[in-house]
Amino acid sequence: MAARAPPDDSSDPDVIEFGIAALAARLDEAGIQYPTTSQQLCVAVDDTAIPVDGAGNTVELDEVLGRLPQDEFATQAELLDMLHPVFEEQRKQAAQSVFGRLRALLPV
Repeated sequence: MAARAPPDDSSDPDVIEFGIAALAARLDEAGIQYPTTSQQLCVAVDDTAIPVDGAGNTVELDEVLGRLPQDEFATQAELLDMLHPVFEEQRKQAAQSVFGRLRALLPV
């Protein structure tokens, strides 16, 4: 998922990536070779705090990988498909928290 950043003086709008889109970009940057394991992913990805929503809430990569029923992934598509419901649940939890509600009221 991605959300547009607030408009500013530049002509090109910025896009804030979060959830699966943010993780996919980091996996591409890290040059992950498949098959791979959760441990190899955590070592290869430089910034493991993955944004889960446009408000800036994050979750650690090792935490979401720990919620999966397996530790090895044959392809990036398999990994992202398995992580999608985990990120959705994390996003919902962040939005329902008191801190998440307060954050939603403030401009980014």
